[in-house]
Amino acid sequence: MKKYIFITGTVLVMVLIFCFSMENSSESLHRSGGITDFIMKTFIRGYQDMSDSEKESFLKDADYIIRKLAHFSIYTVLGFLVSSAVGRRKLFSTGSLITVTFGFLYACSDELHQYFVSGRSCRFSDVIIDTGGVIAGIIISMAVFRILSAFKHKSSDSPLR
Repeated sequence: MKKYIFITGTVLVMVLIFCFSMENSSESLHRSGGITDFIMKTFIRGYQDMSDSEKESFLKDADYIIRKLAHFSIYTVLGFLVSSAVGRRKLFSTGSLITVTFGFLYACSDELHQYFVSGRSCRFSDVIIDTGGVIAGIIISMAVFRILSAFKHKSSDSPLR
Protein backbone atom coordinates (compact mmCIF):
# COMPACT_ATOMS: atom_id res chain seq x y z
CA MET A 1 0.00 0.00 0.00
CA LYS A 2 2.83 2.42 0.89
CA LYS A 3 4.37 1.88 -2.54
CA TYR A 4 1.15 3.04 -4.25
CA ILE A 5 1.01 6.14 -2.06
CA PHE A 6 4.56 7.05 -3.14
CA ILE A 7 3.71 6.33 -6.78
CA THR A 8 0.62 8.56 -6.54
CA GLY A 9 2.72 11.29 -4.92
CA THR A 10 5.27 10.93 -7.72
CA VAL A 11 2.61 11.42 -10.39
CA LEU A 12 1.16 14.44 -8.56
CA VAL A 13 4.59 16.11 -8.29
CA MET A 14 5.25 15.39 -11.97
CA VAL A 15 1.95 17.06 -12.87
CA LEU A 16 2.84 20.04 -10.67
CA ILE A 17 6.23 20.38 -12.39
CA PHE A 18 4.52 20.16 -15.78
CA CYS A 19 2.03 22.87 -14.78
CA PHE A 20 4.82 25.19 -13.60
CA SER A 21 6.62 24.58 -16.90
CA MET A 22 3.50 25.56 -18.85
CA GLU A 23 3.63 29.09 -17.45
CA ASN A 24 4.96 31.62 -19.93
CA SER A 25 7.89 33.79 -18.89
CA SER A 26 5.80 36.64 -17.45
CA GLU A 27 3.62 34.27 -15.39
CA SER A 28 6.68 32.44 -14.13
CA LEU A 29 8.51 35.67 -13.28
CA HIS A 30 5.42 37.01 -11.51
CA ARG A 31 5.12 33.84 -9.39
CA SER A 32 8.80 33.67 -8.47
CA GLY A 33 9.01 37.44 -7.99
CA GLY A 34 6.16 37.31 -5.48
CA ILE A 35 7.81 34.48 -3.59
CA THR A 36 11.18 36.25 -3.65
CA ASP A 37 9.62 39.49 -2.40
CA PHE A 38 7.91 37.61 0.44
CA ILE A 39 11.17 35.90 1.43
CA MET A 40 13.07 39.20 1.33
CA LYS A 41 10.46 40.97 3.48
CA THR A 42 10.51 38.10 5.95
CA PHE A 43 14.22 37.35 6.26
CA ILE A 44 16.24 40.38 5.12
CA ARG A 45 16.60 43.06 7.76
CA GLY A 46 16.22 46.55 6.28
CA TYR A 47 14.65 45.34 3.04
CA GLN A 48 11.57 47.50 3.59
CA ASP A 49 13.78 50.59 3.99
CA MET A 50 15.62 50.09 0.68
CA SER A 51 14.91 52.39 -2.25
CA ASP A 52 12.99 50.92 -5.19
CA SER A 53 16.16 50.71 -7.28
CA GLU A 54 18.02 48.94 -4.44
CA LYS A 55 15.12 46.51 -4.03
CA GLU A 56 15.02 45.85 -7.77
CA SER A 57 18.74 45.11 -7.93
CA PHE A 58 18.57 42.94 -4.81
CA LEU A 59 15.48 41.08 -6.10
CA LYS A 60 17.10 40.35 -9.45
CA ASP A 61 20.00 38.51 -7.81
CA ALA A 62 17.86 36.86 -5.14
CA ASP A 63 15.22 35.77 -7.68
CA TYR A 64 17.80 33.83 -9.68
CA ILE A 65 18.94 31.95 -6.59
CA ILE A 66 15.39 31.28 -5.41
CA ARG A 67 14.35 30.01 -8.86
CA LYS A 68 17.27 27.56 -8.88
CA LEU A 69 16.46 26.48 -5.30
CA ALA A 70 12.86 25.90 -6.40
CA HIS A 71 14.12 23.63 -9.20
CA PHE A 72 16.32 21.75 -6.76
CA SER A 73 13.60 21.50 -4.09
CA ILE A 74 10.76 20.19 -6.22
CA TYR A 75 13.06 17.61 -7.77
CA THR A 76 14.25 16.66 -4.26
CA VAL A 77 10.60 15.87 -3.45
CA LEU A 78 10.32 13.92 -6.72
CA GLY A 79 13.53 12.00 -5.94
CA PHE A 80 12.29 11.24 -2.42
CA LEU A 81 8.95 9.91 -3.69
CA VAL A 82 10.41 7.81 -6.53
CA SER A 83 13.13 6.47 -4.25
CA SER A 84 10.59 5.61 -1.56
CA ALA A 85 8.45 3.82 -4.15
CA VAL A 86 11.49 1.78 -5.21
CA GLY A 87 12.01 0.78 -1.57
CA ARG A 88 14.88 0.20 0.79
CA ARG A 89 18.28 -0.39 -0.76
CA LYS A 90 21.91 0.74 -0.80
CA LEU A 91 22.96 4.09 -2.28
CA PHE A 92 24.91 2.51 -5.12
CA SER A 93 22.33 0.04 -6.37
CA THR A 94 20.19 -0.64 -9.40
CA GLY A 95 17.19 0.95 -7.65
CA SER A 96 19.10 4.16 -7.04
CA LEU A 97 20.39 4.18 -10.61
CA ILE A 98 16.84 3.74 -11.90
CA THR A 99 15.66 6.62 -9.69
CA VAL A 100 18.43 8.98 -10.86
CA THR A 101 17.89 8.00 -14.49
CA PHE A 102 14.14 8.54 -14.17
CA GLY A 103 14.68 11.96 -12.57
CA PHE A 104 17.27 12.96 -15.17
CA LEU A 105 15.01 11.95 -18.06
CA TYR A 106 12.02 13.75 -16.54
CA ALA A 107 14.16 16.88 -16.05
CA CYS A 108 15.26 16.65 -19.72
CA SER A 109 11.64 16.33 -20.84
CA ASP A 110 10.66 19.25 -18.60
CA GLU A 111 13.34 21.50 -20.11
CA LEU A 112 12.39 20.40 -23.62
CA HIS A 113 8.76 21.23 -22.79
CA GLN A 114 9.81 24.72 -21.64
CA TYR A 115 11.56 25.29 -24.96
CA PHE A 116 8.13 25.42 -26.61
CA VAL A 117 6.58 27.77 -24.01
CA SER A 118 6.59 31.49 -24.83
CA GLY A 119 9.57 33.27 -23.28
CA ARG A 120 10.92 30.16 -21.55
CA SER A 121 14.17 28.41 -22.33
CA CYS A 122 15.72 24.97 -22.33
CA ARG A 123 18.82 24.89 -20.11
CA PHE A 124 21.02 21.90 -19.45
CA SER A 125 22.20 23.63 -16.26
CA ASP A 126 18.63 23.29 -14.94
CA VAL A 127 18.69 19.57 -15.79
CA ILE A 128 21.86 19.24 -13.69
CA ILE A 129 20.28 21.19 -10.80
CA ASP A 130 17.13 19.05 -11.05
CA THR A 131 19.14 15.83 -11.10
CA GLY A 132 21.07 17.04 -8.05
CA GLY A 133 17.71 17.49 -6.34
CA VAL A 134 16.74 13.92 -7.25
CA ILE A 135 19.99 12.63 -5.73
CA ALA A 136 19.30 14.66 -2.56
CA GLY A 137 15.81 13.10 -2.44
CA ILE A 138 17.31 9.62 -2.71
CA ILE A 139 19.71 10.33 0.16
CA ILE A 140 16.89 11.76 2.30
CA SER A 141 14.65 8.75 1.62
CA MET A 142 17.46 6.37 2.53
CA ALA A 143 18.08 8.29 5.75
CA VAL A 144 14.36 8.15 6.58
CA PHE A 145 14.27 4.38 5.90
CA ARG A 146 17.32 3.90 8.12
CA ILE A 147 15.88 6.01 10.96
CA LEU A 148 12.50 4.27 10.79
CA SER A 149 14.19 0.87 10.72
CA ALA A 150 16.32 1.74 13.75
CA PHE A 151 13.24 3.08 15.55
CA LYS A 152 11.27 -0.11 14.77
CA HIS A 153 14.19 -2.28 15.87
CA LYS A 154 14.63 -0.32 19.10
CA SER A 155 10.90 -0.41 19.92
CA SER A 156 10.74 -4.17 19.28
CA ASP A 157 13.60 -4.64 21.81
CA SER A 158 11.75 -2.59 24.42
CA PRO A 159 10.76 -4.50 27.55
CA LEU A 160 7.52 -2.46 27.64
CA ARG A 161 6.21 -4.16 24.54
